[in-house]
Amino acid sequence: MLTLFWSAVVSWLAYLVFGAIYRLCFHPLSRFPGPRLAGLTKWYEFYYDVVNPGQFIWQIERMHEKYGPIVRITPDELHIKDPDFYEVIYAPASKKRDKYVNWTIGAGAPASSFATVSHEQHRLRRSALNPYFSKTAISNNASALVRDKIERLCQRFSEASHSRQALRLDAAYMALTMDIITHYAFGESYNYLAEPDFKLEWKETVIGGSSSGAMIRQFPWALSIMKSIPLVVMSKLAPDASLLVRWQIMVRRQVDSIIANNRSGTKASGTIFQALLDSDLPPEEKSADRLQDEAQTLVGAGSETTAKVLTIITFYLLQDKKMLEKLRQELSTVETDFSASGRELLTALEKLPYMNAVINEGLRLMHGVTTRLPRVAHEPIQYKQWTIPASTPVSQCNLFVHMDPTLFPEPTKFNPERWMDAKQNNTRLDRYLVSFGKGSRQCVGINLAYAEIFLTLALVLSRFDMETYETTTEDIRIARDYFVGVPEPGSQGVRVIVTKEL
Repeated sequence: MLTLFWSAVVSWLAYLVFGAIYRLCFHPLSRFPGPRLAGLTKWYEFYYDVVNPGQFIWQIERMHEKYGPIVRITPDELHIKDPDFYEVIYAPASKKRDKYVNWTIGAGAPASSFATVSHEQHRLRRSALNPYFSKTAISNNASALVRDKIERLCQRFSEASHSRQALRLDAAYMALTMDIITHYAFGESYNYLAEPDFKLEWKETVIGGSSSGAMIRQFPWALSIMKSIPLVVMSKLAPDASLLVRWQIMVRRQVDSIIANNRSGTKASGTIFQALLDSDLPPEEKSADRLQDEAQTLVGAGSETTAKVLTIITFYLLQDKKMLEKLRQELSTVETDFSASGRELLTALEKLPYMNAVINEGLRLMHGVTTRLPRVAHEPIQYKQWTIPASTPVSQCNLFVHMDPTLFPEPTKFNPERWMDAKQNNTRLDRYLVSFGKGSRQCVGINLAYAEIFLTLALVLSRFDMETYETTTEDIRIARDYFVGVPEPGSQGVRVIVTKEL
């Protein structure tokens, strides 16, 4: 028995030694620059993303400062820091780009369009969603819904103007976007706008669930174990991971209800998930498990990032009333009361140059997804003198593009005028606005997000005066990468007092 034990120990040590030699000397990426420890083991990433949560993105930045624009960041991955190369990695549909299977597991929703690895399968799944997220569909079908939800938010702000109590603006905006996406997806909203605290718990659920992805990427088997543990126990053992499971349970109930109603003939007409059930997708694409994963990513992506853009923009406009007044003067040229439909108002707002500049700057400082999104090409890619082998996961972080001082001088500054100047000089600065990604995997909800941002800013900022309350730039500064950027722990969010109705 001891002989067998020591044989196993020797075999394991030999595996580690020869594996290390292979990774450092013979691996296809061994000739690329980067820390030898990062090329040797994924525990390097584990330390900066799990032990020291959400810090790997900053370590990647330090790697680039030391090793140059292309770096081996894990044994199997490369990262490039070069805004002009972004569209090569995140290419259009004419060039196949798969996702990295060892990365998508972190989403906790492997059957969703977002986490689909194969280019072809993603194309199939995305084709069923595209009609409901096209610019025409959003203008014709969703703009009235968006406006109705914003009016409900304005009622809450009106009530707050009388009480003069501070409220969480970031939670309020997230309740808004959550009610919009759930209504559009399922036919009824979760009605978080009616909650006294705007269902702050939901915001914490999305952030906590997203942050657990770093752990799941390191230990893919952990997700199955998490689901098997009673939620009460899980909440004690791993609070962030339990939020992901709680989120999945909530979404599953909604999906099961839609499927059951569909079978009984009670269809949720005009909704995303009814359209998926009625589509010509194969039966396996309409299973409860598959639709649960789709719903989870749509609801998460459709609420948090758009709310964050609205929060960032509102915060900076309240900090600089000259910018706010300039925007209000421009908005005064547009009819924002109920005499204009949501579609008519949206069309008019999209033509306002300063408003577009304000929104672009907010999107730039929001960044979209902050963590890397690796792509896998089927052919070798040439970057300068480096030939990247086929099937190598390669990424760029949106944050590095948006904070590049050669493109955006004083990148931490909220400066809408940079977009006005670029347009006047006929400079395509928008090429480097990558908040929604680029290429065939660009965020499916981009048109809905823009509609929400334009309409919300127009209706809220033209009707209410606000003041920030015990809030600084540290409460919106991205300090940790939890898939989406978040401030340091302990932040109380963006709080405001609605001082009066205009």
